[in-house]
Amino acid sequence: MPAPARQRCHAVLTGLVTLATAAVVSLAAPAPAFAADTWIEAGSDRADPLTESQGLTSVEVPANSPNRYTGIGTIPLGVSSRGWSHVGDPDASYNGYYIEPYQQDSGNSKMFRVQAPGGAWSEYVHTLSPGEALNNSWDAISPDGQWMLSGEWGTMNRLLVFPTPGVNPGTSPSANLPQASQVNLDHAVRDVQGCDFSGPTTLLCSSDDPDGSLFGMTKPLLRIDLSAAPGSADVSGHVTALRQLPLRSSCSGTFETEGIDYDRRTGILRVIVISPGFCVLTDSKTYKFSRG
Repeated sequence: MPAPARQRCHAVLTGLVTLATAAVVSLAAPAPAFAADTWIEAGSDRADPLTESQGLTSVEVPANSPNRYTGIGTIPLGVSSRGWSHVGDPDASYNGYYIEPYQQDSGNSKMFRVQAPGGAWSEYVHTLSPGEALNNSWDAISPDGQWMLSGEWGTMNRLLVFPTPGVNPGTSPSANLPQASQVNLDHAVRDVQGCDFSGPTTLLCSSDDPDGSLFGMTKPLLRIDLSAAPGSADVSGHVTALRQLPLRSSCSGTFETEGIDYDRRTGILRVIVISPGFCVLTDSKTYKFSRG
């Protein structure tokens, strides 16, 4: 879910990131700090490039709800016609509120589209704070439901914290959605495409980092341990690279890691990885992981 200038809608991709290049970068970069949190591949499903290429989330309420996905093909015409042309990685609260993040190609705001447990939709617009990037790649709702995290494209040392639209009583569709605080990271992250809470103060995040210099690998799975639960006051976050996400395809070129989901009911972690070139249509995957 890149910034507007990089939006590709997953057309044929070209690039030079190969396994050989990744190996060279690995040798030149500092050794990554691994944690005792191992995630092992446990299968995969094909990711449809139109409807499953941006993000995903598991939904607990109503019971037995299917997983939900986002892609260019899931944006309603009435939303895209108003300029909200890119949807990111969504999340759902444990009590059934589903939230999609949207961005425009230009302007000074971003939008979060909320579906209440009863099915009704509403929109909450956030006017950018000074220095805030325009892109709106993902959202992650805190386990208590009251706070929502979001991130910015590029190399960043923070995550943004908002009151959860539609859930936190301090929000209204008729008022600006304010930034409440931020998570100050102890290590820079690059091109984060999605995060999800795996515990009250733990995030798992997918990074589309093509460079590899931050953690000694490209496309890392990250864990961020917060100093406290997010809220109206800033908290700190300790960043750890856990592993490189799978980069396998019949085509060579630039992969793109996308959204992430952790299902607390099953303990399964899922991450979308979009294949390069023509293979975006044939072997893009949603990879499943279990804790080792």
